[in-house]
Amino acid sequence: MFLLPAFFIAVKDYLKQAGFSNIYQKIADHERLSFEDGLMLYRSNDILALGYMANMVRERINGDKAYFIYNQHINYSNICTNLCKFCAFGREKSDDLAYEMSVDEVKSKVRDRLDEPIVEIHMVGGIHPDLSFNYYLEVLRGIKEIRPEVHIQAFTCVEIAHLAALYGKSVSQTLTVLKEAGLGSLPGGGAEVFSTRIRERTCEHKLPGKDWLEIAKTAHRSGLHTNATMLYGHIETIEERLEHLDQLRKAQDETRGFLAFIPLAFHPQNTAMDSLSGTTGVDDLKNIAVARLFLDNFPHIKAYWVMIGPKLAQIALSFGADDMDGTVKEEVITHMAGAQTDQAIGSTNLINLIKQAGRVPIERGTLYDVITVHN
Repeated sequence: MFLLPAFFIAVKDYLKQAGFSNIYQKIADHERLSFEDGLMLYRSNDILALGYMANMVRERINGDKAYFIYNQHINYSNICTNLCKFCAFGREKSDDLAYEMSVDEVKSKVRDRLDEPIVEIHMVGGIHPDLSFNYYLEVLRGIKEIRPEVHIQAFTCVEIAHLAALYGKSVSQTLTVLKEAGLGSLPGGGAEVFSTRIRERTCEHKLPGKDWLEIAKTAHRSGLHTNATMLYGHIETIEERLEHLDQLRKAQDETRGFLAFIPLAFHPQNTAMDSLSGTTGVDDLKNIAVARLFLDNFPHIKAYWVMIGPKLAQIALSFGADDMDGTVKEEVITHMAGAQTDQAIGSTNLINLIKQAGRVPIERGTLYDVITVHN
């Protein structure tokens, strides 16, 4: 009966030796971490200390729950005018690998999986120069025609800006029409790193970071939840990573509309930045842990198994993450950049991965409504 106090004494001594006494006390006292605290976390290579503290917060917010969703990804087109340097997905219209789906082809994708208990369709694409605004409305309505009950999580903030320009109306008015056609939430991609320096060097044609944030907040005020992402592991500094997280935290203080933060590991293959080496497992776990510690107002942190692999995502469930995303299938964007993960993962496999990590698998809907608890 004396082991538990001894354990906590040992842990506090270990965190003190790692230089985290003040941060640990803030976490224990439910105090918000400062920007300087975040930098200290990022600069540390003591991944076990980071993981221990992140797991404290993870279990405080979500206990032993680990979420997943039965979903389907549809990427309607890779034709894109932005052609970001870190992206292997986007193509000019004349490229041999360029494609665009008709409304009927999107509907066929949905129809092909009617025998599966899919609750979410996740849909994003490139910034297409020619598709009309009506195309996007017809795609949403077509999906709802085939699966009326499904939640459609579609269109990054970058796409929403493009659609508003096509529609000739404000972002708020555009979102209203998209909601009427079937849009349920926004997925959170396109954030990359908000730093102006990074965007000028890697995605100069993309929506500026401040505009991405404003569109996300507009969506929240319109009654739409969104996720948020950060693409890390290319040429950004840790200061720029933390500035990104800080801006997300401030936006969440305003609107409370973000559901989950999803760190996205950069995959360099087939991009204009293929001379870079990509991320390591330590960097992946560190970004998840720092996010969980710094983003105190985000309810969920996702370990996206497509990006970091199912085994590392499983370990991440003890480093701050409480969600492994979903079954996916036909994921295109990351795999075109050289991802070696599977295109899909079965719900049974996800359940086993979560259980073996010592967590309780929770099958969820997009808005984190509980569908099934797999004890």
